[in-house]
Amino acid sequence: MSRPSPTHAATERAGLLFAGLCAALGAFSPGFAKLTTNALDGLSVAVVTTAFAALAGLALLALRGELARLGDRRALPRLAAMGALGTGGAFFLFFQGAQRTSAIETALCLQVEPAYSLLLARAVLGHRITGRRVAAAAGILVGIALALEPRGLSGALGVACLLATPLCWQLSHLIALRGLPAVDPRVFATARYVFGGALLAAVFAARAVAGGGPPASTVAAQVPVLALQGVVLSFVGTLLWYETISRLDLARATAIVVPSVPVLSLGASFLLLGEVATARQALGLALAAAGVLAFVTAPDAARPRAGVPDLHPPTGAEAPAAVAEAGPGD
Repeated sequence: MSRPSPTHAATERAGLLFAGLCAALGAFSPGFAKLTTNALDGLSVAVVTTAFAALAGLALLALRGELARLGDRRALPRLAAMGALGTGGAFFLFFQGAQRTSAIETALCLQVEPAYSLLLARAVLGHRITGRRVAAAAGILVGIALALEPRGLSGALGVACLLATPLCWQLSHLIALRGLPAVDPRVFATARYVFGGALLAAVFAARAVAGGGPPASTVAAQVPVLALQGVVLSFVGTLLWYETISRLDLARATAIVVPSVPVLSLGASFLLLGEVATARQALGLALAAAGVLAFVTAPDAARPRAGVPDLHPPTGAEAPAAVAEAGPGD
């Protein structure tokens, strides 16, 4: 058996490092979402977080002389739609949900995404449904149902928002798969935050005109942590995912990162908020993580289509297994 070349080995080590960093950032995202929504309402957190992520992306493209690539007329309509749905709509729901639930429940609810991908891949893309994927999705749903402990109407609304968040991501992937040209990951990530942020800013402005929203001083006090959440956890987390899958095959990268996030989030939530999972929540998380692992390591239901980038970095505000033919969760 031939040994891998030094160059290949170095690439693999770098990929594993990026995968570990990606999982770590993803694990801290639910805790930070809860931390920031304890201080501000969910819409304000979504707007400022997305704005910082968009600014980071624009700065990176400007430094590389690539700002003009955001105006590619072939990709612009679909990038705008994906940003509005996959970032604008998803972030709105995510932070509304985090505001009303615990960080542990936030991390757990996002694991429902493979169930959506299973149904949408069949209904829209015609992919076959395998027994293994059905069993894996069932395990995820049982784990989520077991661990959730919503408190009152507000808690139930928060859970509903979080469970709906991955549906926005999945629908945004379908927009890409229906004709988005191949786009550089840096341009793609920036466009999503720019267009998603524009939608959120419009909603925020409409609320302000109606007399709602927090005082500017309250928002200003949270700018440092919101900047960290937007630049590091969101935008850098996106880039780390792309760096990972450029060095490791997608199935392996997904299998390493995706099930790790909800498990690692237990430690992150304790460090940030002092949250400790109950025995019931721990069991539910274990079931959900096992289901996700079984799902993402299942054989492909359809051969991936060339030229479509993986569109779904598994940062905490964007859960992992995509319906896209770009991932093993299709």
